[in-house]
Amino acid sequence: MTYFLPENDPVLTAARGLALVHPDKVEVNAAPLFLRARAPHPDRRVALVSGGGSGHEPLHTGLLGRGGLDAVCPGEVFASPHNRQIYEAGVAAAKSEGVLLVVKNYTGDVINFQIAAERLRHDGIPVATVLVDDDLATDAADSATGRRGTAATVVVEKLLGAAADRGASLAELQELGTRVVARSRSIAVAARAQTSPTTSAPAFTLDAGVLDYGVGIHGERGTRTIARPPVDDLVRRMTDDLLDALPPGPDEVLALVNGLGATTDLELHAIGVLLTERLAERGLRPAVTVAGTYTSALDMSGFSLTLTRLDEGWVDLWQAPAETPLVLPRPMSADSAATAGDSAPERPATAASAAAPALATGSRVVLDRYADIVAQVRDNLTKLDQLVGDGDFGDNLSGGVRRAVKLADESGADGVAALAEAFLNDVGGTSGPLFGLLFKDLAAAGTGTEQAPSIAALAEATAGAQAAIHRVGGARVGDCTIVDALAPAAESLAAAAGAEPGSESAEAPLTTAAQAAIRGALSTASLRPRRGRASYVGDHALGVPDPGALAVALLFVALADIHEPTMATRLPAPGYVTVL
Repeated sequence: MTYFLPENDPVLTAARGLALVHPDKVEVNAAPLFLRARAPHPDRRVALVSGGGSGHEPLHTGLLGRGGLDAVCPGEVFASPHNRQIYEAGVAAAKSEGVLLVVKNYTGDVINFQIAAERLRHDGIPVATVLVDDDLATDAADSATGRRGTAATVVVEKLLGAAADRGASLAELQELGTRVVARSRSIAVAARAQTSPTTSAPAFTLDAGVLDYGVGIHGERGTRTIARPPVDDLVRRMTDDLLDALPPGPDEVLALVNGLGATTDLELHAIGVLLTERLAERGLRPAVTVAGTYTSALDMSGFSLTLTRLDEGWVDLWQAPAETPLVLPRPMSADSAATAGDSAPERPATAASAAAPALATGSRVVLDRYADIVAQVRDNLTKLDQLVGDGDFGDNLSGGVRRAVKLADESGADGVAALAEAFLNDVGGTSGPLFGLLFKDLAAAGTGTEQAPSIAALAEATAGAQAAIHRVGGARVGDCTIVDALAPAAESLAAAAGAEPGSESAEAPLTTAAQAAIRGALSTASLRPRRGRASYVGDHALGVPDPGALAVALLFVALADIHEPTMATRLPAPGYVTVL
């Protein structure tokens, strides 16, 4: 292994380490995981809450504290935090006028922050959102996902932190954040991919003398590969692309040179000079220039450039005092922020922190079979996900299944209900809550019992899950997502529910549905993704079936194996289905 991380709970351990180093600024809530500022500014009326996958440090935890964020929710490596982390962080940090959520535009982050926002509103807590979507490389007219959120998040969070300390209202902060995002664009390049924590190998390989242009901060491939030019020519090209995309406005800009993890300060500072010179050639003045590693991608060798066209007063907000683990290279007030006492403040009791009602007891057979299948194919799913995204899907899926098994062991819960509970409440990323919605509907249809479920009820539940997933994430058939496996399974089950007795679909409805789901999942290899992280890699995803769709198909394989063991022998082996 190339990373020096503990085997168990590496993200939680690192969070505790940050609090150990900054005991006057940071406190940690372990379950669910979030970090909270110990000494927020007393004039704040609105709490700022952000977060995202780990592996991007010092974002977001480096900006936690006075002059920055009130709470941060770290997900697993390159996986969004789950909605319960965000919800409970919002409840714990909320001020008199509510909570502002700062969200990077990635599908998993958006879905989980949206669900958390709904839960906060239900509790009567005012909430608003700022969506950061600064990545120029993913500014495609045919993308339903939109631009990714990358290093401009640092600028947004610093300016909002200063404004919040001055007592800005929720509406004022949302308006300021939205304007900063609209005036910001970023572009990134890489000479070497990050090392995968799972495989200890680069997530993708590049030939000598080439660069990936337009890479993402989760290790997504660039939108194109270019011959490596001299660095001054590269900076000129990147700067020109950014300036062509920025909206018109004042001639003052904030220029951020950001390392992606393995790029040295020596390189970043030199790039800062080249960027400043290029801006001057274009008639612009960088009122603020920052160079360093602020939004990393584990150990990726590369850098990004961010330009923000400044408005009146924004330089003052950037220069405002801050007491955070990350010290941005601007003057700070001589007055030190007050620190809290030795003991962590007590969090208010919430509905989510109260004991959850006991789950209904039931059969474990479907859960155990699905757990066996997922264990067989985890590595295959990881390899497929590395080709189209960040490579976390196999671990995310298997981790959620393990949580469900533990929950069922402890409570005697119905296995499918345990899957729903685990994935909805404890699994982040894009897939976690979406699979949770699917398991929730399937559990209501009786799929966790030892008896075969009613096909009519199962058809209704599958269609209902498809509709819920569309409402939350927007995915439709043809977008290259889990819906491409779920929809044909729902159609097959609906047909079986109305079929004449004795017909094949009536005699083996689960096997037929599994076959339809497998065909739908494999068909995604011919689709250009329009949703999720795979949408960011464009044609690089062609030829690779969607890992989430395969996992849905294998769930129906598990149902067929349990309830139609004779007919299910027609189905291909799980390992065969998931091999490219």
